[in-house]
Amino acid sequence: MHKGIFITIEGLDGSGKSTQIPRIKSFLEEKGYEVLLTREPGGTIIGEKIRQILLDKNHKELSAITEALLYAASRAQHVEQVIIPALKEGKAVLSDRFVDSSIAYQGKGRGLGFKAIVDINEFAVCGLKPDITILLDIDPEVGLNRVKAVKGADRLEQEKLDFHRRVYEGYKDLADMYSDRIKVIDANKTIEEISRQIKDKLNNIVRKG
Repeated sequence: MHKGIFITIEGLDGSGKSTQIPRIKSFLEEKGYEVLLTREPGGTIIGEKIRQILLDKNHKELSAITEALLYAASRAQHVEQVIIPALKEGKAVLSDRFVDSSIAYQGKGRGLGFKAIVDINEFAVCGLKPDITILLDIDPEVGLNRVKAVKGADRLEQEKLDFHRRVYEGYKDLADMYSDRIKVIDANKTIEEISRQIKDKLNNIVRKG
């Protein structure tokens, strides 16, 4: 039985995660993995209900602490019900967002602080860490403009540019702190070039096909 691998993909909205995820899945399948695609918040029936609360544009009164705890609650369900069982089966789990998102968005963006978010999420995920995290690096303004051109903005995407700049700084801080795990990819390149850079990083941790 092969050990599974846990890969997360992070970045601001509009950074191109949804474009690259199917490409990563194909790459992993070529290497012989069964791939589980999942996302946060969500990934479970309970998690998807929490996601609806979090992203609802009408929930303007949602406090920053409630927001952080709801993300952690969705994540706890996700880890126990989906991620850990898949890893035990030797699958490659590819998650669109994980704890780093909470640190960037709630820790830095909302100003709750790094430690508080790390602590509640350590509890939520029982210490589970990704084997590798792909961070798509894009200017906040460029990312937001991309999102708004494609679809209407959700509750978080409607935040002012200053908020998204803080989130971006949060991701930069994380990339500096966890440079062994977090691999930064320039998301301004072409789709093909971004894909090639991601595969180069993943080659270091996947088994040979």
